Amino acid sequence: MSVRRADPGRMPRRYDRGVPVTDGRPHWEARWDGRPDRFRPPPGAVLWIPVVISLLVQVPAAMSSVFWHRPGVAAGLAQIALAAVGPIALLASRRYPGPTVAFVAAAALGYLLLVRDDGPPYLALAFAIVLAVARRALVWAVVSVVIAWVAAMVFAPMVGLAWHPFRIALVTLGLAACFGIGALVRVRRDRAAELQAAAIRRRRTAEERERMRIARELHDVIGHALSQINVQASVGLHLMDRDPEQARTALGSIKETSKTALEEVRSVLGVIRSEGDAPLAPQAELAELPRLLAGVRSPGFEAELVDRLAEPPGRAVQFAAYRIVQEALTNVVRHADATRAIVALERLDDELLVTVDDDGRGSRGAEEGTGILGMRERAALLGGSVEISASPRGGTRVTARLPWGATA
Repeated sequence: MSVRRADPGRMPRRYDRGVPVTDGRPHWEARWDGRPDRFRPPPGAVLWIPVVISLLVQVPAAMSSVFWHRPGVAAGLAQIALAAVGPIALLASRRYPGPTVAFVAAAALGYLLLVRDDGPPYLALAFAIVLAVARRALVWAVVSVVIAWVAAMVFAPMVGLAWHPFRIALVTLGLAACFGIGALVRVRRDRAAELQAAAIRRRRTAEERERMRIARELHDVIGHALSQINVQASVGLHLMDRDPEQARTALGSIKETSKTALEEVRSVLGVIRSEGDAPLAPQAELAELPRLLAGVRSPGFEAELVDRLAEPPGRAVQFAAYRIVQEALTNVVRHADATRAIVALERLDDELLVTVDDDGRGSRGAEEGTGILGMRERAALLGGSVEISASPRGGTRVTARLPWGATA
């Protein structure tokens, strides 16, 4: 998902129904689903608009009915009160949608039995039904409306009201339509919530994957460099008095290793700071393996490269293979107590086969560590695999199989 970088002073502080909000205003540059934002009325408007519309329709209609029919002071006040109390009750629909629709249905029943003419419908009941169904109070809405409508059919003849069958059918269809609208609103809200949850899961998965990628890079770069520096420093200390020239060579190797590690760490950190997928460590490719092996050599340890490749694979495969060899050699230096390691590269059909053998005592504990896990993850991201087994040379063999044409 491509999201335009926002001004740091206006970054979203919270989300309102999936829309980032900053200082009370929607953040129009990005949304949880990546689409351009549309206008959404503020929550207060959603609450008050049904109340205002119902009051503007019902109260004037009730006052007109009282003015023209003059039913008496008590009956007239009752009509006006019932016309007003239903819309006002809608203010409680956000927190108590079920009891609200029951109360409004009772008010609508009383209003329907008191008003003698064919005035406008009791809009508050329509809003109450829609809001109740949308807020999962369907049982409340069905029971309340059915009881009120059946009671109206029973009590209407008792108070001298004779409704035309067409009006009864029209009102019934209108009530059913309100339930349908409420169900549609609820489905859309549920769908929006599912999309938002899925987008959040994708974002968290991407963030976790990126953290793991950066952790692998830092582990491989820093772990290998520190192991190499440790070996060369030990050599330098051991030969400082006996062979100063060899100690000088070890110190030069430490300098070169630390410089290379610093450049690679800066490359990894540059990915964090930059937008997009910036390349990591441009020098990490198969052509750099001789330099890598030369860096781990010491008076007591020799590393050899056997390259049987006629041409190199793609950039992503080279990068993964380089890191796998780097981590395998790091484990050999740190754990195997070996005197020799052989790195072999060859192509088998559509796979790059990388093997690292040593003649040490094996790295039995390394298979549970983050280094081996990182190698397996690198191979798996390209559709390959890494196996750890005993080497014919007496130590450990690391075998990596990577699809030749795999891409990052």
